[in-house]
Amino acid sequence: MKGLKPKFWDYQDVSADNRERPFNFRRMWKLTIFLTAGVALIPLISLAIVDYHVTQRSIESENLLRTARLVSNARRSISFFFAGHRAALRFIVKENRFETLNKPGSLEQILGNLKESFGGFTDLGLIDPLGNQRNYTGPFKLLGKNYSEQDWFKEVCKRGAYISGVFLGFRHIPHMVIAVKRDLPNGFFYIIRATLDTKNLNDLLSGLEIGGQGDAFVVNRKGILQTPSLYHGKVLEKASLSVPKYALRTRVFEEKDLNGTPFIIGYRYISATPFIVMVVKHKRKLMKSWYKTRFDLMIFLAVSIIVILGVVIGTATYLINKLYAADLTQISTLHQVEYANKMASVGRLAAGVAHEVNNPLAIINEKAGLIKDLFIYKKEYGGDDKLLGLVESILSSVKRAGTITKRLLSFSRHTEVNIRSVDLKKLIEEVLGFLIKEAEYRSITISLDASDGIPPVESDEGKLQEIFLNLANNALAAMKDGGCLDIRIRPKDVNNVLVTVSDDGCGIPKKNLECIFEPFFSTKTKKGGTGLGLSLTVNFVREMGGEIAVESTVGEGTTFFITLPTKMGRKERRNI
Repeated sequence: MKGLKPKFWDYQDVSADNRERPFNFRRMWKLTIFLTAGVALIPLISLAIVDYHVTQRSIESENLLRTARLVSNARRSISFFFAGHRAALRFIVKENRFETLNKPGSLEQILGNLKESFGGFTDLGLIDPLGNQRNYTGPFKLLGKNYSEQDWFKEVCKRGAYISGVFLGFRHIPHMVIAVKRDLPNGFFYIIRATLDTKNLNDLLSGLEIGGQGDAFVVNRKGILQTPSLYHGKVLEKASLSVPKYALRTRVFEEKDLNGTPFIIGYRYISATPFIVMVVKHKRKLMKSWYKTRFDLMIFLAVSIIVILGVVIGTATYLINKLYAADLTQISTLHQVEYANKMASVGRLAAGVAHEVNNPLAIINEKAGLIKDLFIYKKEYGGDDKLLGLVESILSSVKRAGTITKRLLSFSRHTEVNIRSVDLKKLIEEVLGFLIKEAEYRSITISLDASDGIPPVESDEGKLQEIFLNLANNALAAMKDGGCLDIRIRPKDVNNVLVTVSDDGCGIPKKNLECIFEPFFSTKTKKGGTGLGLSLTVNFVREMGGEIAVESTVGEGTTFFITLPTKMGRKERRNI
């Protein structure tokens, strides 16, 4: 995660003037990602949501429609089944007189024809107005049976035709009754009554193609099963589902059972019968294909969001990093120009001070020399060691002050770019001359070791001074009193010289090693640090065609490795 963190995330401006930053890179990065991701993801998510609901509703509507169509087809088949059997009985009762039907053997012949033509007929009986069965053919002994008190007899007398529900009756097996009445002009009537088994009705429902672990069955208006059900009970048992309300047309609705399992239920009341045909399907089974499609849709949406966010974040980070780098380069350049101007001003001031100081120093040196000569020539003073010692002290102090002014003049002359051969040892000695008093005051040991035969370096003397002055100042700031600063100059190869600057100070934490050369990075912001010293140093080294590296251990010290070419190429000359 640390590697994914943008460079600008924790950046703070620690420039000397503490000016307001023109850009809030973190806020710009967040705003860019938010707007770009919003523009890309909102339409995608909106389309996915719309497609989700449209597809779900479409599949649900298709399931409801298929269920309604299945119920309608089942209703037609059952209605046709009962209508055909009822029509056959109507034909028989209209085409045959009571006397004909009452003849022995007549019903046997008619029953045989019905079984051959329609199937499902079990027996056939002729009943008079008193409810007595006058003629009968079938497997049971029902001749002379009186039905006058039974509901079906009363119903057929009233309506002229009757189709019963499934019941056990005298036979103790599930069966149905169809009865048709014929009225005669003299007020007499008779009834043809046929018994049907439930096999053909069961076969009609079992032949339906029902998906989703579906179940098709028939119940009466009290909810008693008239045909077997796979999941909701046996014949003549109370169905586990409630009786749907009456409707003239096919109805389909959704309902949950006591366990919360959703079902799709379609039903239709069959006219002129006590039957309700019902089709029940498990919704989850029907929606199985949709669940798979939904999963694929979710995976597609998730992958799309991840890819889009990855591209948006990557692009935004790349662009803001570029903007951040460009802004840092601009600010660094401005600070370098400002720094160069300050150095030029300091150089001019140093040159003026040096010239002003050199004039009285020259007079003091001349007069002190004259006094020394007079003391030597006059015998009364020539033997006075105390006076001669005082004069020598004046002359040595003037010489030391002259050395300092010469260094100031040398420093001021090097503020302008001047490429020439430079003796690194002599240059570093001059730089250390500015720090020797602070080192003596803090008991810091400074050592300079240069191998024999070190070739001169072709470079700008002023920038070399700034390089080693910055490194030495940083080393002194990192060390406690009594530390050691060690500078070594060695030939690296034929064309390069290696300078190592080592201290035994506090060291640099590993997390900061990658940042110390960045502009404005400083651990001394509260002590006046600007974070430009090492940034300028690495820029100067690279402008000369050299390299700089660092090794550090916390608590043990830091070593900088500066590689400088002995000859400067055209490219480096143009850079400087």
